[in-house]
Order: sequence, then structure tokens, then C-alpha cells
Amino acid sequence: MRILVCGGAGYIGSNMTAMLTDEGHQPAVFDNLITGHRSAVKGTDFVKGDLADYNLIVKTLKKYKVEAVMHFAALIEVGESVQEPLKYYHYNLCNTQNLLSAMEAAGVDKFVFSSTAAVYGTPKQVPITEDSPTEPINPYGETKLAVERMCHHQSRAGKLRYASLRYFNACGAGNNCRLGEDHRPESHLIPLVIQAAMGKRSEISIYGTDYPTPDGTCIRDYIHIEDLCRAHLLALNKLEGTAEKNCELVYNLGNGRGYSVKEVIETVKKVSGKNFKVAIVSRRPGDAPVLMSDATKAMNELGWKAQATDLEKIIETAWRWHSENPNGYPD
Repeated sequence: MRILVCGGAGYIGSNMTAMLTDEGHQPAVFDNLITGHRSAVKGTDFVKGDLADYNLIVKTLKKYKVEAVMHFAALIEVGESVQEPLKYYHYNLCNTQNLLSAMEAAGVDKFVFSSTAAVYGTPKQVPITEDSPTEPINPYGETKLAVERMCHHQSRAGKLRYASLRYFNACGAGNNCRLGEDHRPESHLIPLVIQAAMGKRSEISIYGTDYPTPDGTCIRDYIHIEDLCRAHLLALNKLEGTAEKNCELVYNLGNGRGYSVKEVIETVKKVSGKNFKVAIVSRRPGDAPVLMSDATKAMNELGWKAQATDLEKIIETAWRWHSENPNGYPD
């Protein structure tokens, strides 16, 4: 298939682009490079553009004869979304409305959306299923849920077939460890701890050690980037294989178990062979003790299952990429 990957120069998007190519698809990347890296998608058709530019999106869809769109272009920092909510509504919601309008104009009706388990807010029970209440507690989660609702109504109108994939923490390096995580500034736990192991950060902070968990630190669901991309590919295949005009697919993705902050830190120490300072600080507002997704539905309907569930193996891939690219991507 000819697929437009929006946000394709970012962490998840670049890994998705590589997997699509390996599977014989023809991806083209659309990215404004505000957070993405051009060098992560070398050799792939590339359009530098913003999703606010309706005419450019339509032109791109027609130029590459796009049959499906995969959408990873979004702002993802929860804290920033609380401080600058309008920025998140513009980038995450308004720009996606623009993209869907351009798709309708160009006659493209297949859409795979990178959503988030943040749409559930603070869950009343874990692991979280697709039937759990959607009660986001920050603008980031709100904007992602609003996109899902927009897709639902567009689908009900018979104009869109879509899959929405909800997950927590993508991690590791994919494409034989050639594509890794390089956010600037970085806010995700595993790369932050790796930076401490590399001496690029003076210490790593643990925000609270008095949670009702085995070691007192928060537990999160970490999913390897290649498992995540594989689920997106399977969802795309399912959309392609159905003739329903209003097909709607919603799946949680998770690795089947959670890991605590302390487990992540100790595993990075083991993999890297490095020691570093760990500071215990007070809790952050809004941090739930445990966040994990139930991926049973994706297993049953897509035939998907996380392959890289061992934290040490996941971190080994991330450590290898950071070790080989100590300054991140060259651009």
C-alpha cells in the first residue's frame, strides 16, 4: 500500500516507516521536523510540512496516490499540556481535523491513529481494558480522546475506516537498533536513566517511594517500539481487509506486565555496567501507583502479542542505540 506517515520522522513514526518499507509497503513521510529528525528517515520520500497546511496535505495525498494514513504527529508532554492547553488543542486536535478533512477531499478513508492510554485518566482498576471509563485528567489526554470521537463521527457518516491504538510507554530501539529515542528535551524515564548512566545527567530522580507497590515506586507498562509498530501494521491490514464503510477499531496495547521505576533504574545499571546517583524526591501530583493496559482484545482480533516483554532485553536495545549515537541524531 501507499501510506502517508504523519510525524514519520519522530521516534515511533521513523520506526513505523522502516517497518512498512521492510514489509513491502510504500511509505511517504510528512513531518514539520519540530521534534522529528530528517536523518531518521533517509531514503524515504519526504515532505516537510505542517498539518495546519490543508492545501499541502491534499497535494501530498494526491501526489503519492496515498491509500492510507498513519498519524503520529502530536505533542506528547503531559506537563506542558497543563501549562499550555491551547497549544495542545491546536497541534493535536485542530491539525488532525485538518488532516481528516484533507483525506476526505482526496478520497482516502483508511486511518491508523496513534492514541494514548492517557484517555483513561486515573483508572479505577488495572489492567485497563477498552471498556474502562475514558476520563482524561490533562489536556494531552483530552485532545487525544477528542480526536477519537471525531474519528468515530466521521466513521458513522461512512467517510472513514479507522483504528485507534492506546498505549503508555513506547521504548527501546528498533530496526536492528538503528532507530532510537531522541527527544529534546528528554522526558521519558528509560532514556533519562540512560543519560545518567552515560554521565550526561548528574542524577536521576525517583518521585516518591511510598506508593502501594512492591518496592514503593510507580509501576508502568513499557512496550518495545517494534511490538508497537507491528500492532499498527496489523491494524492497517485489518482495515484493508474489511469492506465496512464505517469500520472502527479501538485497541489497548501493552506488554503483559509492568515495571517499577526502581526496576528500570537497576536494569539500566546492570545493562550499562555504570553506577550513578539516584535522588529520592517527593511525589508528583497526578502520578497513579500502577498503570497497565490489558491487550487481550488486540491479541484476539489482530493476532498481536508483545514479543519483547523482558525489561533487560528492551533496555539493551536502547542502550546500544544511545551508546552508538551519544549525541542523538546528527541533525
